[in-house]
Amino acid sequence: MRKKISTLARLGCALFAMIPVAFAQKPDCSLVPGWTQQGEARSFVADTLFEYMDGNAEGYLIYRFVKMDGVNCQSGEDTIVFDISEFADAESAYGMFSANRDPRQPLTQIGTAGQIVPRRAIFVKDKYYVEIGISRDGADVLKAFCTAIEKKLPGSTQIPEKIGWFPTEKLVPDSTRLIPESVLGLRLLRRGYVAEYEYGKAFLVTEDSPEAAAGVMAKLRARFGEVKPAKVADEAFEVADKYLGRLCFFRKGQYLAGYAGVAEGMDPVALSAALAARIP
Repeated sequence: MRKKISTLARLGCALFAMIPVAFAQKPDCSLVPGWTQQGEARSFVADTLFEYMDGNAEGYLIYRFVKMDGVNCQSGEDTIVFDISEFADAESAYGMFSANRDPRQPLTQIGTAGQIVPRRAIFVKDKYYVEIGISRDGADVLKAFCTAIEKKLPGSTQIPEKIGWFPTEKLVPDSTRLIPESVLGLRLLRRGYVAEYEYGKAFLVTEDSPEAAAGVMAKLRARFGEVKPAKVADEAFEVADKYLGRLCFFRKGQYLAGYAGVAEGMDPVALSAALAARIP
């Protein structure tokens, strides 16, 4: 009996310890003085998100959306829409942020990465994506909310490791993005990263295993027809395509990668070899 009580006590303590973390992941109007909640808090999962944003829901779901908690805040006549979305992993959340940031505007160092413009702020930290909209120009208010909630969100502020695998020479700044499906417009490449360079674009796709990656390579050879074998990593080929231009595909273990749309004067095979050397 005493052992049973001890087990229940430990379970109760564990559940109690989780409560502050759970609340930390929810938006809170009181994080900034002078703001109060208006109306009921909202919560959505993948099956109900369309009730909140209708046609825009798919843009979240393709990044492995899990749930969203939101609230509206008010201070005088000013209002704020404050939402925190959780994704399956940090990579997916960062992908969501990259897809929604304005490439014409600078980034702000909040969490892993953030961006604040006069009426909107977004940032990502680990598997959480935060977005706040305000009814008037108020970058100072947005920054205050972002700074406050960022401290309460658990997890790492490191960018996804694979982004660091792309060579930096002539890389277009902040151009590396997670493509949630059909990388390079090819259904065979289900999900991966694309990085823009001055002379073309690099790509990196992760398969479940080396065997699965080899199977995709075989299908790619069949897809492009006459290809020229290349000596990069485990296997590779180069080809000129009507739509993707001069390109090179290679496989290294479970990874498929290479360069597409490579400009004349640049060697897609040499570029691919440099990328392969950076992949563990």
